[in-house]
Amino acid sequence: MRIGMFVAETSHRNPRTVADTIESARRAERLGLATAWVPHVPWSLDALTSLALIGQQTSRIELGTAVVPIWSRHPYAMAQQALTTQAASNGRLLLGIGPSHQVVAENWYGVPYEGVIGHMREYIDVLEACFAAQEAANTQDHGPGGYGGSIDYIGERFSTRALIDVPGSTSAPIYLAALAPMMLKLAGERSAGTITWMGDERTHAEHVVPLLERAARGAGRPTPRVIAGLPIAVCDDQARARDVAETMFGVYRNIPAYSRMLERGEAQSPADVALVGTEAQLTHRIEAFGSAGVTDLCAFVFHVSDDTRVRTEAFLESLC
Repeated sequence: MRIGMFVAETSHRNPRTVADTIESARRAERLGLATAWVPHVPWSLDALTSLALIGQQTSRIELGTAVVPIWSRHPYAMAQQALTTQAASNGRLLLGIGPSHQVVAENWYGVPYEGVIGHMREYIDVLEACFAAQEAANTQDHGPGGYGGSIDYIGERFSTRALIDVPGSTSAPIYLAALAPMMLKLAGERSAGTITWMGDERTHAEHVVPLLERAARGAGRPTPRVIAGLPIAVCDDQARARDVAETMFGVYRNIPAYSRMLERGEAQSPADVALVGTEAQLTHRIEAFGSAGVTDLCAFVFHVSDDTRVRTEAFLESLC
């Protein structure tokens, strides 16, 4: 299993500056972690901008967005920014995107959430067309006519006739935040992997992985990566850690997509999903996620006591 962690804050309790986030990513690379992830939430930084900056200060670690809501920008704009981030990071970007939730689409961005699967399909169509145009520009001396690769896409939701040529860039793998059956099917058919949140071992073993594998097999593709986002705190006082986890993450039981993830597993609450306890206890749970088919851990380290972060990061380093 690849071991990675969030390097920007997913909780509003301790927002990090640009400098904090860059240093956190550099520390993750020094620890030997495989991936560094930046969320895209109101109290954090723009994910792609952050990773472009991080890419200039790191050399090896994969850099992922977990995840950018598709409503935040047109797919051509998403592609151009992703290609720029890809160039800045020397080809290490994992482009995590997702439909987020109805409240995000309609309240944050003022767009209807209805028909989200069709919207996502076309969104991926445009992204892939843009990335193909970039590859054409790379192999054909800046594309036909020397002005970049051409994009000519006409769909029900998007129409894009444009050129693109981001110097020094290559196409980026697309990862989908997929929890529901239809989105997991799309992820298996079209993406490099899925990114989950609030799913326990059983939810991954009996829901996420089988649906993803079936869709990939039907499309004649290998099974994509399964990246499990999980809160984690290595500590001796497991009861206190569970209390902290419930305070921090209890809100997720009120969000329909996450409450359904909890219902599919054995977890009764977000605190049950969180990885809390000693190194030995967490090693056992992480092995169980691996047995369920999870290929990547995206750890959100949360504070329980003064030594939590140092101890948890040392534990993640040992897993590498």
